[in-house]
Amino acid sequence: MRTYSIRELAKEFDVTARALRFYEDKGLLSPQRNGQMRIYNSRDRARLKLVLRGKRLGFSLDDIREMIDLYDMEDGQVSQLTLTVEKLRSRIKILERQKLDVELSIADLQSARDQAEDMLQQKIEAQESAAKISRSSAGFAGPIPEMVTSDDHI
Repeated sequence: MRTYSIRELAKEFDVTARALRFYEDKGLLSPQRNGQMRIYNSRDRARLKLVLRGKRLGFSLDDIREMIDLYDMEDGQVSQLTLTVEKLRSRIKILERQKLDVELSIADLQSARDQAEDMLQQKIEAQESAAKISRSSAGFAGPIPEMVTSDDHI
């Protein structure tokens, strides 16, 4: 049977040695010991793969442990698969609700953005219009008075 050091498993699965020790503390992995050295076997490697997959799918470590531990039951994995199917269905429902929430949030944000862009455009146009009026009337003091000369008789 192939064995792995903590460094080998950590490198293969791109996790830290600390994470592997944490999973061991949580009862998810059970490497053999040779002094201070941990020796992982193929079963530990497979369990680690399931742990990481379960985490990626959003399951808690307790859920993952519950599903993995049922593998050892002597019912041909019926209990494990039954529980796994139930948990997967539940997780799918949760993710579908979250997906709907995200889609609604995106629609709300797009609507708010569109309204803000329209308001911004109106403000910019109003400022530009006011600036044009201000420039065209600069220096304009009203009607030009008629000049009265000494030649004019009043």
